[in-house]
Amino acid sequence: MTDPAHKTLLLVYHSWTGATEQMIRAVARGAACEPDLTVRLLHAPDAGPDDVLGADGYVFATPENLAAISGLMKDFFDRSYYGALDRINGRPYASLICAGSDGSNAARQIARIATGWRLREIAPPLIVCTHAQTTEAILAAKTVQAADLEKGEELGAAFATGLSMGAF
Repeated sequence: MTDPAHKTLLLVYHSWTGATEQMIRAVARGAACEPDLTVRLLHAPDAGPDDVLGADGYVFATPENLAAISGLMKDFFDRSYYGALDRINGRPYASLICAGSDGSNAARQIARIATGWRLREIAPPLIVCTHAQTTEAILAAKTVQAADLEKGEELGAAFATGLSMGAF
């Protein structure tokens, strides 16, 4: 872990149509409430095992593509998994999924990876449903509703506060 007096929350995301990026930025805004916390927001291709090792907690955010996490999030986990295995046991995490209708399978995939890393889930997966069901709607740029963005900010604030207090 990092300096016990100063914590780092790592937010790793991929976004295809903008919804996941809007949500993870809301999480980052919420987490910014803690002055003694560093929030690192990294796009999945830019994150790796050193980033995972250097953080005290994690939020993993992805769209659900074809009932799975996005390929770039899978790539992040593939590149980072063994470099962090048995070195981050017990650290807290949360997940955020943007989906057209369901999102639960992508959430299960992240949970399985987190189980292998022996992470502790601090909140149920935050799944935002865009209701995109046609090719055009699925591929279109998204605007996330204010109520969903507020849920992201609440997750970020709760995670940051708990991490800073040593609750997880």
